[in-house]
Amino acid sequence: MTISPRALHLTTVETEHTVRIEITGDLDYDTADLLLEKATAQLSARPGLKDLHLHCAGIGIVDSMGLSILLMIGRRTAAARVRLHLDDRPVQLDRLLSLTGTLEYFTATPHTDAAVTHGDTAPDANI
Repeated sequence: MTISPRALHLTTVETEHTVRIEITGDLDYDTADLLLEKATAQLSARPGLKDLHLHCAGIGIVDSMGLSILLMIGRRTAAARVRLHLDDRPVQLDRLLSLTGTLEYFTATPHTDAAVTHGDTAPDANI
């Protein structure tokens, strides 16, 4: 008996400063690029974006390519100064993130420097 992979289905919900991508299906070698394309398009098209939420409750299998794509999205959101949220993670995704040492990367509270966040320059205390 052959089990076919679950197709990846992405649904996007947008507000002024937030995008939510609902993920249903397997995030693997055959499908993960679709999520990267969708997330990258949102980051490019919305310069005022503050939060990107990936709703993960419907994720099935996540292989190494899926994990790689999540990490790449993490790097791209950080570069764009957008907070990435992996919402409603299923147990198997948390287990994978924990085993690979990436759970804290995705769930840690981002450190913000008010001067950097707001584009201000703080006076140099050493002058």
